[in-house]
Amino acid sequence: MRILIAEDDRLLGEAIHAGLKQNGFKTEWVQDGLAAWNALQSEGFSALVLDLGLPKLAGLDLLRRLRAGKSALPVLILTARDTAKDIVSGLDSGADDYLVKPFDLGELSARLRALVRRAAGNSAPLLECGSLRIDPAGRSVDYEGRSVELSAREFSLLHELVLNAGKVLSRAQLESRIYAWGEEVESNALEVHIHHLRRKLAPNLIRTVRGVGYIIPK
Repeated sequence: MRILIAEDDRLLGEAIHAGLKQNGFKTEWVQDGLAAWNALQSEGFSALVLDLGLPKLAGLDLLRRLRAGKSALPVLILTARDTAKDIVSGLDSGADDYLVKPFDLGELSARLRALVRRAAGNSAPLLECGSLRIDPAGRSVDYEGRSVELSAREFSLLHELVLNAGKVLSRAQLESRIYAWGEEVESNALEVHIHHLRRKLAPNLIRTVRGVGYIIPK
């Protein structure tokens, strides 16, 4: 699950970046609105954590521009503005949720997981697909009633495929969601992770659509 953080306060941005990574998210952090807009045009993200008081392009202006382009990306606003007017303005501009500073990183993580689940059409805290069950908060996997140990990368890959069950995800889409910016990706890394998941779960659980990508059928 790849999250873009747009926060100009260096200490807070570093804390969010590190805290979300510890909770299993892939995170990218930018410090102004234009950088956030440019990142959103070229990269695939599961959600945006957006500070309202950004330089170069204000948070609300970025949000309005995003929604004007018909983007359905889940957006969680971070704000020190705790008046009802400011909160209503953010929600009416297209935000899906908000947190008032200061906030708990555990709550931020939980809210992001909920936003991404709802965006994928699944409001339940556990993801289920046939005999497969995933707990995103606990980062645990059960298949046919047995617990399955996965590496962090394998879990992230399986989570993306299950969130999008029934949809074919290309290699580029999957790599953009499970690797961070600038992280070196070996040419066959994704195929190796897919192989390990099939071995640990079931050979036919993840299907290859030749020339297109991978899919877990609903």
